[in-house]
Amino acid sequence: MSAVDERSFRNRSAEAFLHNPALGPLAALILAMVVFSATTSTFLTVDNLSLVVQQSLVVATLALGQTLIVLTGGIDLANAAVMVLGTMVLARLVTEGSSSAVALVAGFVVCAMLGAISGGLVTMLNLPPFIVTLGMLTVVLAVGRLYSEGNSYPVTDNLLGVLGEGGYLFGQIKVTHGMTLAVVMFAITWYALTRTAWGRHVYALGNDPEAARLTGIHVGRTRFSVYLVAGVIYAFAAWQALGRIPNADPNAFQTGNLDSITAVVIGGTSLFGGRGSVMGTVVGALIVAVLRSGLTQAGIDSLYQDVATGVLVIAAVAFDQVVRRRSR
Repeated sequence: MSAVDERSFRNRSAEAFLHNPALGPLAALILAMVVFSATTSTFLTVDNLSLVVQQSLVVATLALGQTLIVLTGGIDLANAAVMVLGTMVLARLVTEGSSSAVALVAGFVVCAMLGAISGGLVTMLNLPPFIVTLGMLTVVLAVGRLYSEGNSYPVTDNLLGVLGEGGYLFGQIKVTHGMTLAVVMFAITWYALTRTAWGRHVYALGNDPEAARLTGIHVGRTRFSVYLVAGVIYAFAAWQALGRIPNADPNAFQTGNLDSITAVVIGGTSLFGGRGSVMGTVVGALIVAVLRSGLTQAGIDSLYQDVATGVLVIAAVAFDQVVRRRSR
């Protein structure tokens, strides 16, 4: 291959990855599954693969909301804390005698309100999202522990635990209602980002806020709406969490925010905004779950699993930088 042809091939490859950021993560997911299938006898089984999907469910939902915020060039360090507070509100209200429907509405209102507060601070005061959500992380963690009074609340209510129930596809593959809900949420978000004016505004805001403003996009309104929608998504994650583990614990999901960011970055969404996809986030969440499951079954210490995940994150960000430079 001549130098000109090689350069042309590289440019085409960079353009392909720029327009299809989920391609690289998808290849990595397939490779990981092949490796773990070859090195362990228990990885490639119906029960284990179903378990991997179930384990990735809450983080994937958190990552969905995180994706919207990262696409605008922001970040949310408080998403897991908001979700945990949502579980506490749901469980405690039911424990104290409220109906499950009232508790569910209250949980959604609380999560949406916290998302709106973060969005308002970022939009109206023009504060950095990192600082705003770092402060929100501290506040929400404290509020959650104060509200719970240091207690955990077992969940026995049918409505609050319904997302952990389900049936079997083809008589073998366990499919929970939480999985079905996740598919619906991801499909709706994909449609909103790729087929609506709102989605185009989100990408434009992430690419260049000033250019977006000059083209007539209401930058503040779009940014605020993203944080509000993300808050609602975190409420769904809280509901899923209670279906997965029927116990609301104020100390749960302590690394959920970092896991969601990891899934987003590994899935090909740029931390600088303007580039990424919902499908990439799905793949990124699955990569994290597959990596942990495969390494656990291979007998690898959990600390080394964290090392492998951290290396993947750094590699994904470095790759994003390379692709961006080549596409200019």
